[in-house]
Amino acid sequence: MILKHGLHLAYCTNVHRGETWAETFDSLNTHTLRVKERVMPNGRYAIGLRLSELASRELSDPQTMLVFQRWLDQHDCYVFTINGFPFGQFHGTRVKENVYRPDWTETSRLDYTTRLFDLLALLLPPDVEGSVSTSPGSFKEFITAPEQERAMRDNLWRCVDHISKLSERTGRRLHLGLEPEPLCYIENSNETIRLFNQLREDRPGDARLNAHLGVNYDTCHFAIEFEEPADAVNQFRQHDIRFSKIHLSNAIKLRPTPAALHRLAAFAEDVYLHQVIIRHADGALTRFRDLAPALQSPLAGAPHAGDEWRVHFHVPLHSELGDGFNSTSDHVLGLLKTLEVQPTLCSHLEMETYTWAVMPENLRNRDVTDQIVAEYDWTLRQLRAHRLA
Repeated sequence: MILKHGLHLAYCTNVHRGETWAETFDSLNTHTLRVKERVMPNGRYAIGLRLSELASRELSDPQTMLVFQRWLDQHDCYVFTINGFPFGQFHGTRVKENVYRPDWTETSRLDYTTRLFDLLALLLPPDVEGSVSTSPGSFKEFITAPEQERAMRDNLWRCVDHISKLSERTGRRLHLGLEPEPLCYIENSNETIRLFNQLREDRPGDARLNAHLGVNYDTCHFAIEFEEPADAVNQFRQHDIRFSKIHLSNAIKLRPTPAALHRLAAFAEDVYLHQVIIRHADGALTRFRDLAPALQSPLAGAPHAGDEWRVHFHVPLHSELGDGFNSTSDHVLGLLKTLEVQPTLCSHLEMETYTWAVMPENLRNRDVTDQIVAEYDWTLRQLRAHRLA
């Protein structure tokens, strides 16, 4: 949907299963249209589309694309952004660190991403800019040599070349958003700025970088890093890094009492990676690659288990976790406060709570449609409070 200041809001369809285009299209018919009927029965409804690599190849068939374009027109829907982070299967199997494979050292990641832009250029309505979000380069554990870092930057520049030429040919405004994430190659504002500085050093004076590459600012991820939204935004603005898209999403935060840590074990599951960052009283941070190792560490049983734990587990924006748990919704609200003052900062907003199927039962005791509608209710209420809707 289109809000004030030309903002676009959607939910990311990666919450639904679907690796083939047939499965993806079925979820749009089964779930997305039900959500639209309750959230915006009249008027153009925005879709934040997730396409796997397989689905992207299948949708590249001209006849398949034509059917989808007609479907969008028929149901008064439009696509303005594509989630190109998960390359392969994203539900119902062990994903964990495999979500970062292939990473940006590999041409298969480049080919997949450029294909997404080719598709997006065919789907965008006139005068709507398009974004694709992607992985944060790689997972830190995967990068063991400077040659890999160089390969990442080379592939990102090749992607910028492709987006630039496609934009010129089609008249579309297109940009890619790298999504910093805990324990990844870029996980915070400082590491992201470092990468952009290196990219600029590789091709001094090439303005296409600023036009076509930016950040997908995921509020869950930056909150886990204990960053303050106003500070992060100011740093990116000072270094002329564009905001390609904003993911509105919450993480878990808690004081590590024995009772809270015992309850936290219910969130340890075998599909997604749940990085943990612990802040100590002196401000020092301790990182764990997943929730289970954090809970099994000596730190979890120590009298001083840290001042606060933050866990990469996307929980619904509207949820009240209770029992000693909080969400990082204060980070979302802080970013909206900044956006209220700078409404042209970023025009793409996407709600992303893909973990619905693996949440503890008390957090998924409703139909997924009800869950998504509640996300819209919460988000639109907050956007109106900040004069953005």
